[in-house]
Amino acid sequence: MSIAPHRQVFASFAIYAFCLGQLFTRLPSVKEAMGVGEGALGLALIGASVGTMVALTLGSPVINRFGHKRVMIGALMAMPVFYAIAIHAPGPGMLFVLLLPAGVTLGLTEIIVNVEADRTEARMGRRIMNRAHAFWSFGFFGAGLFGAGMAQAGVPPALHMALVIPLAWGALWLLLRNFEPAPKRGTDSSTEAPMIARPTLPILALVGVSISAMVLEGGSLDWSAIYMLESFDTAPVFGGLAVATVALSQALVRYRADRLIDRFQPVPVARAMQAAMALGVVFVFFAPAPLVALLGFALIGGGTATLFPLAISAAAQRTDRPAALNVAALAQFSFVAFLLGPPLLGYIAEHAGLHWVWGISLPLIALSLALSSRLAPAAEEPSPASSG
Repeated sequence: MSIAPHRQVFASFAIYAFCLGQLFTRLPSVKEAMGVGEGALGLALIGASVGTMVALTLGSPVINRFGHKRVMIGALMAMPVFYAIAIHAPGPGMLFVLLLPAGVTLGLTEIIVNVEADRTEARMGRRIMNRAHAFWSFGFFGAGLFGAGMAQAGVPPALHMALVIPLAWGALWLLLRNFEPAPKRGTDSSTEAPMIARPTLPILALVGVSISAMVLEGGSLDWSAIYMLESFDTAPVFGGLAVATVALSQALVRYRADRLIDRFQPVPVARAMQAAMALGVVFVFFAPAPLVALLGFALIGGGTATLFPLAISAAAQRTDRPAALNVAALAQFSFVAFLLGPPLLGYIAEHAGLHWVWGISLPLIALSLALSSRLAPAAEEPSPASSG
């Protein structure tokens, strides 16, 4: 079976997210089995974040030595295995340690799939990046549904995570066994980029634009299942459905995002997304019933769909430094918020209540809204003399 290269890129995003999303659907069971609060569980989850940051910072030499195909296939094969091992952790400390290698596979995969999407765009001559990220969200949606079914059926988390291994390996064999990396862009530089790209003030402004979406997306995926079960005493299936709702609404918006942006321009689209996020947060914070909370999660998922890609595009269009350096600076600093913010929200949840995982994001949304004009294409940016 021959699969078009761009469809293989889509498949890699989906398989990656399907493996990653399984743990979040079972966090209520993990928390109950360990007998810990949200703060301790949040610190344990940082293990994956630390591993991911190590791979994002130091992974390029490994990828360059062994090649995109071998590293990506190897990381995607190892990822569900590491998660299946980590689920056996007896306490938060061991969970932190066992999630470190899982995080490394996440970071390596994150680098490769995004580079492959970028190079495939260049080869095809049309945008696929937002659609590729839509398939990441579709994969997470599949993980939410699968996890919801496993939880509702009473399948123990250890068996659930073990079952993911043959599913992921089967998908890799079926969809990616003939994967061939895309050729490098003509603009790819052979110069080594710095491990940590220093952000300029305009790049920090773009970090401010995207930080609300990064924290809300990560926080909703991390904590929505526990929120549903503890706030409303719902059936186990609702925990997985909350994760799936965030992912599906995000996927649907991302799938059509390029057309929306071309038609309405980046700044109006961003402000609409920020308004949707704010409304979703209000729904979740004050939700009197599970269905109202699910509506809030749908608004949050849709609202977080495009802000980071828009910020990446704005960084790439700046002319003060090489585009790759600006993009790297934005990605590294935004990813810190995405990876470290949501687990740390566990302490807020433990001491102030789970709904504050979302309530605390309202000031971040206000910051993003205030800075959203920075997303205007370079030619449309107001000059200092004409602003104010």
